[in-house]
Amino acid sequence: MSTIDDVVPDDAQPDPTDGDAFGPLPRGRINPRASIPFFLVHLVPLLAIFTGVSTTALVLLAVTFWGRMFFITGGYHRYFAHRTFRTGRVFQFILAFGGNTAVQKGPLWWAGHHRIHHRFTDTELDPHTPRKGFWWSHAGWILSDDTSPVPDGTMKDFEKFPELRFISRHDWIAPWSLALVCFLIGGWSGLVIGFFLSTVLLWHATFLINSLAHVFGSRRFETEDTSRNNALLAVLTMGEGWHNNHHKAPYVARQGLRWWEIDLTWYVLVALEKLHIVHDLKRPRSN
Repeated sequence: MSTIDDVVPDDAQPDPTDGDAFGPLPRGRINPRASIPFFLVHLVPLLAIFTGVSTTALVLLAVTFWGRMFFITGGYHRYFAHRTFRTGRVFQFILAFGGNTAVQKGPLWWAGHHRIHHRFTDTELDPHTPRKGFWWSHAGWILSDDTSPVPDGTMKDFEKFPELRFISRHDWIAPWSLALVCFLIGGWSGLVIGFFLSTVLLWHATFLINSLAHVFGSRRFETEDTSRNNALLAVLTMGEGWHNNHHKAPYVARQGLRWWEIDLTWYVLVALEKLHIVHDLKRPRSN
């Protein structure tokens, strides 16, 4: 797997002996015009006042929330960003397409920035460290022109696949395809609740890993960053809340290291391994 060691200097990690290592950092600027769609999507669920909330729409809400959550956690994160397991090209595309329906841009953009985050966690080069402000780490960084392109040199291992380049360039195809399916199944209520409300909830659930999971929780490992374990976030994000565990060993597919640390993404990946859909799951050396 290609790395980004040759793209940015090795001395960017904070010195844990420096008392000011985790002080405030300057941040970029949000593009107000480009941010308008982001904020408008938050208003769309209010149309439920007119469409009503059907049982079908609530089922769609649950399915699209948890289904897309797995595509983000198991696909975008544990596969594309960290290569913690292997799979065939067809399922690789399914992971990319499914993750793209979450309206968090394409897999190359998402995983590229996440690799930068791990390489330079809580430094000025980290795109979404809370040291630049909680709101910035939660969503502001996504709305900045500084983070609009795929970081150079981060995704050479996946950029060689034309289908991944295509879906990353045309990252509107998957979300609107899902929106259409929700409308065809549940009508206007299905679209408003099953797609738009689900998308907003999914956004903020996953964004909390960048923000709250570096601010609130426990630290099992003394990593050179502010990562924390948070059980509530782990339930909400299918295991991603065991964030301190993850920063200690980002190369393994399992993030809930203790038997009581619920990691639904890991359980799904193990099931897919038994079905021979994925293989070479990287497991912790010890639990």
